[in-house]
Amino acid sequence: MIFGRIKPLDAILATAEKKSLHRTLGPIQLMLFGIGCIIGTGIFVLTAAGAQKAGPGLMLAFAIAGLVCIVAALCYAEIAAMIPVAGSAYTYSYATMGEFLAWTVGWALVLEYAIAASAVSVGWSGYFTGTILGEFFGLHLPAWLSAGPVALGGAPGGFINLPALVIALLVTWLLMIGTSESAKVNAVLVAIKVSALTAFIVLTLPQVEMERFNPFLPAGVFGGFGTGVGAVGAAATIFFAYVGFDAVSTAAEETKNPQRNVPIGLVGSLLFCTVFYILVAAGAIGTIGGQPIMGPGGVPFPAGSEELARQCALPQYAEALVCSNEALAHVLRQIGFSGIGNLLGIAAFVALPSVILVLLFAQTRIFFVMARDGLLPEGLSKVHPKWRTPYVVTAITGVAVAIGAAFFPVGQLADIANAGTLYAFAMVAASVMLLRRTDPSRARPFRVPVLWLIGPLAIGGCLFLFLNLPTPAMLMVPIWTGIGILIYGFYGYRKSHLGLGRVEVHEVEIEDIEPPIPATE
Repeated sequence: MIFGRIKPLDAILATAEKKSLHRTLGPIQLMLFGIGCIIGTGIFVLTAAGAQKAGPGLMLAFAIAGLVCIVAALCYAEIAAMIPVAGSAYTYSYATMGEFLAWTVGWALVLEYAIAASAVSVGWSGYFTGTILGEFFGLHLPAWLSAGPVALGGAPGGFINLPALVIALLVTWLLMIGTSESAKVNAVLVAIKVSALTAFIVLTLPQVEMERFNPFLPAGVFGGFGTGVGAVGAAATIFFAYVGFDAVSTAAEETKNPQRNVPIGLVGSLLFCTVFYILVAAGAIGTIGGQPIMGPGGVPFPAGSEELARQCALPQYAEALVCSNEALAHVLRQIGFSGIGNLLGIAAFVALPSVILVLLFAQTRIFFVMARDGLLPEGLSKVHPKWRTPYVVTAITGVAVAIGAAFFPVGQLADIANAGTLYAFAMVAASVMLLRRTDPSRARPFRVPVLWLIGPLAIGGCLFLFLNLPTPAMLMVPIWTGIGILIYGFYGYRKSHLGLGRVEVHEVEIEDIEPPIPATE
């Protein structure tokens, strides 16, 4: 029975120690990894889309999405400290709900990280071609080199997004040469974008005019399931802006003292970014306004739609926040800080690769553990003798992400990535509650307070946001899951180490573990 294949926690921990990754990351590096992934496309690129869905209610949307993430992060913190190995929600589900459901979770995470990494690569390409080449050097790439084909929803005349392809491959190479090296570069990029957002907040908040927040909820709080509008609909989309805190747990196997450092990295990075998001939204809307462009029946035109594009081409909407492709830089230019606005655009261009880096980091670790369990070919789990990184799966993942970025548009990728993420988050909360019943005596360095309340809130919140995604995004999950079930049926079920009885459980002696090389924090 596939639902009966539950891998003992002792076996998971023992396998991780026998074929382990290098423990080099400390709490500061973990927080920076979380912040590096969280602050990026969501706030720099999706602010305009969120405002089109909710207007000034974007602030409430950030709060709603942040609340769901906080309760999910608490569940992540308990289980990641309890099971400090790579694999994130996939590994946790394996130990509680069995191999089949664990496979579906891992497969959903693949969808989340791959689509998100491709989307951010395309977003970076927009800043590179528009701001850097266009504004500062007066150069313009031909359409066939800067966008995907129109048949896939790209720009007319587009064939390949060359900058997106290049940045994805560069980040892949960086990850292959070593985790600690990646963390050091990421720390610099995090400092740049945090400084840029801090400058934005300092310059905009003093110029906020309260009347710009009226009406606060022009599309209402709840636009209806599948519509993607209103504050809740915006929260379902802007949830993408929070994706990344879970990536910290995928680095548990490469973390020094994970029982203490993983909870710090998870909760700390999330709280830091939540405060930033609400302040940035207040500054943007309170200075130049953020009312959506309404369609028939008083319903906002869908973000990214052709109808909205036609409205934005009209003179009266030329300067609207919801029509800007670089919303934050646009706000600063409108309030008289053009030079700083351009610098913020440069900061986004420089910082977005850190988002791609952490997303790729997280996905390769998921693949690594699934291959180590036999559900994917074991050759994917090879660790480089010099770099001590899973170089095979990193290269394969990076090439796939680069191809996706080169030929596919951003479109509604954020919503699709959110669908897979919300499923994985709900499964983590369920795993925590199950482990409290099935293994109550195991040491828990971090315990979720009032789990009887927090756990159901996390599951219910994820389900609620999922149902408020646009219908096409919701449908992607069962389609993608169906593909994954076929792969599992034809390969994973027959090759699984657990199914073949290859379950390794042993007491790990100190001399069995290679001493970690200290990393500079």
